[in-house]
Amino acid sequence: MPSGSEPQGRVSAVVVSHGHADELRRNLPALREQVDELLVIANRPGSVGEVPEHTRVLENARPQPLAANVNLGIAATRGEYVLFANPDAVPKADAVAELVRFADGHPRCGIAGPLIRWPDGRWQPTRRRFPTVGATLVRRTPLRRLFPPLERQRAHYGLDDGPPREPTPADWLLGAFLLMRRTMLVELGGWDAGFRHYGEDIDLSYRAMQHGWERWQVPAAVVVHDWAQVIDRTFLSRHTLWHLQGMLRFVRKHPERLLSL
Repeated sequence: MPSGSEPQGRVSAVVVSHGHADELRRNLPALREQVDELLVIANRPGSVGEVPEHTRVLENARPQPLAANVNLGIAATRGEYVLFANPDAVPKADAVAELVRFADGHPRCGIAGPLIRWPDGRWQPTRRRFPTVGATLVRRTPLRRLFPPLERQRAHYGLDDGPPREPTPADWLLGAFLLMRRTMLVELGGWDAGFRHYGEDIDLSYRAMQHGWERWQVPAAVVVHDWAQVIDRTFLSRHTLWHLQGMLRFVRKHPERLLSL
């Protein structure tokens, strides 16, 4: 059980594994020490190996989209906060406690995310602005070879400010490691299971904004994330198709974003 001073039963962690048994060997022990309840969802056979004591495993009869799995985890847990973590995201000591401490002090904080670093210590810019039509076209087409996003869209990635030293408001945070207030999740109806694999984290934050919930990055909490960056490495794959489908769904739900060119 957690070694920190947070009251028992406050934080439920949900990890979805789609063939990521190897990554879970580092992820789960680090999480188990920091949360009160740990649930792993095996989205296909062989997705989960040996798990720490007091860890529950839920095995799907057939694979589900990520958002649908997160909703299963929300429904199957009871904590005041629900922590969603990717299998390749490993929290440093007290990372979860820092997120909870901040959220406790900010009652309208619906989503809190950590400062994320690569395994070699480099900063990952995971605090983002809501997408615009033009910038998305550049990022997800060969145009990015002419207009490198990390050079031409620095504001989108928060690069002009550098790694935050203090808690910083965000439009949305990359969904690798998110502490979410259950009250907010109930109000929003959870994640949108209509997203296949990409865009659900943006949609969650956008709906949170519409309902008056704040999103913050809390740099006192640090997580190491070995981010695959699949859609940044190739222009044509099933992942880029899923990303396109996700962004089209986001625009259909929120057509006002078409005005943000």
